[in-house]
Amino acid sequence: MVGIVAPAGPVKRDEFEAGVLALRQLGLTPVFSESIFERDGYFAGAVQRRVDELHEMFRRPEVKAIISARGGYGSNYLLPHLNLELIAKHPKILCGYSDLTTVLTYFHDKLAFVGFHGPMVAKDFARADGVNIKSFSFASSGQPQWGITSADSPSMEAICEGEADGKLYGGCLSLLVASLGTPYEIQTKGTILFIEDVGEFPYRIDRMLMHLKYAGKLEEVRGIVFGEMLDCFPPAESGYTLQQAIRRILGDLRIPIAFGLRSGHVSAGNITLPVGVRARLTVAETVTLEILEAATTPRSETIKAGRN
Repeated sequence: MVGIVAPAGPVKRDEFEAGVLALRQLGLTPVFSESIFERDGYFAGAVQRRVDELHEMFRRPEVKAIISARGGYGSNYLLPHLNLELIAKHPKILCGYSDLTTVLTYFHDKLAFVGFHGPMVAKDFARADGVNIKSFSFASSGQPQWGITSADSPSMEAICEGEADGKLYGGCLSLLVASLGTPYEIQTKGTILFIEDVGEFPYRIDRMLMHLKYAGKLEEVRGIVFGEMLDCFPPAESGYTLQQAIRRILGDLRIPIAFGLRSGHVSAGNITLPVGVRARLTVAETVTLEILEAATTPRSETIKAGRN
């Protein structure tokens, strides 16, 4: 069974039902509480409802993976109330992106969980072309080694060439920056840092990248790969590209940097990235991200339990 939760923004029933149907067509059995459709302003119900929902899905032994219905805003409200001891006793896949970045990085930093930066029910599974099935299958089935190339993400390109190994880590840029100075601050040492966002002007991306830089969060990063950065580009008449701006901001790090990996906020084919596994980033004429270890503990179920 696959549990569905809404830890952040409110859920539209029609989109949710389309995503649930897609999961069933993949041979999965979705389970959820009817309270998932509650609304409290711009949240999917009160904090306690959302906390209880997540705890219940971790507690239920028949639930082998948990997928977020959508992002939005509000996952940060849950963090002080989460029972880490309970969650640590029941390791399993947690999949999502956007606002879920905070939960995925927190669980990895505190519990060594491997989280999935990947498709959500009412967003990506609800679209015919919304999910890169190969990466979702490889990540959830415990495939020990697999890769992401231009065949999976045609928009990938080199910004700074090189090769690096490290722990795959990261998520939505605005959420990564928002963690700084809090008890949930991201831990980036020794990582291949994945960064993506949506609808941000280039100067805002510049500001956030400089914030990470000044905070020392890029000093021991071994490589960086950006997402598709949907709707983050300057006007055509601006005379510069976002890629050029990134090279100017980060080029002095002297590490491999790539751009255009479709995970998170994407136009199509959302790729599942296992946050917390060893990976190798190769940036040359072509770009390859190799996953070097299994993201789940091998078991007999179609969806495996996330390892810790």
